[in-house]
Amino acid sequence: MKKEYFKEFSHSLNRDMEFNVYGHSGKPILVFPAQNGRYYDFEGFNMLDNVHDLIESGKIQLFCCDSIDSQTWSAEGEDCHKRILRHEQWFNYVVNELVPRILQINYESNKGIPSDGIITMGCSMGGAHAVNFMFRRPDIFRGTISLSGYFDSDIFFGDYCDELVYKNAPIKYIEGMNYDHPYVEMYRKNKIIICCGQGAWEGEMLRSIYRIKELLEYKDIPAMIDIWGYDVNHDWDWWKVQFSYFIRKIV
Repeated sequence: MKKEYFKEFSHSLNRDMEFNVYGHSGKPILVFPAQNGRYYDFEGFNMLDNVHDLIESGKIQLFCCDSIDSQTWSAEGEDCHKRILRHEQWFNYVVNELVPRILQINYESNKGIPSDGIITMGCSMGGAHAVNFMFRRPDIFRGTISLSGYFDSDIFFGDYCDELVYKNAPIKYIEGMNYDHPYVEMYRKNKIIICCGQGAWEGEMLRSIYRIKELLEYKDIPAMIDIWGYDVNHDWDWWKVQFSYFIRKIV
């Protein structure tokens, strides 16, 4: 399996950012790490094992990025506005700096055939990021696989909600979005997969997934909302199984 490592300076964040690329060609998948995680965690937790065939056959190419959650969503006790400002800088890094690199690398890997859009993917907070990026920029991201994500801001920011918090809380902005908003029609054409188990540490995630299911149904946005069993915990062993299962429905 081809693996490449990149370390590049981000002007949005004023620091170096790292990412790994797995695979020699295929549909580009942007993978967000779990809460406070790193770009190498996806490989470190053996998430590649069950999709090795898809990578080797050139059907998917994974781009595993870094996060700065410890400065933003996880920085409880710090100034809320500064936290969300820093998150927005990271959002701009991903959209304006990392995405062009993904498209360039993938274009070259696919021998000059342009991608028809990037799929976002993540587990836990990575699943929250995956959903948020797709819903905020459906013109760039044409689908998402979110495993055990949480889609609101309350458990991280409490009652605080300024304009930027609102823009990064999918439950809030989808609820506030008009039925005929141009993004809604774009969502309807995307591939949306959201999954959560009912086992240990999934309680808050379940509450969140049921709410976003209501909102998507109300706006006639097709999505695969899959609730797994009571033995399915908020942990890597199950995410490994889920990722292999769902990625095959997209490619």
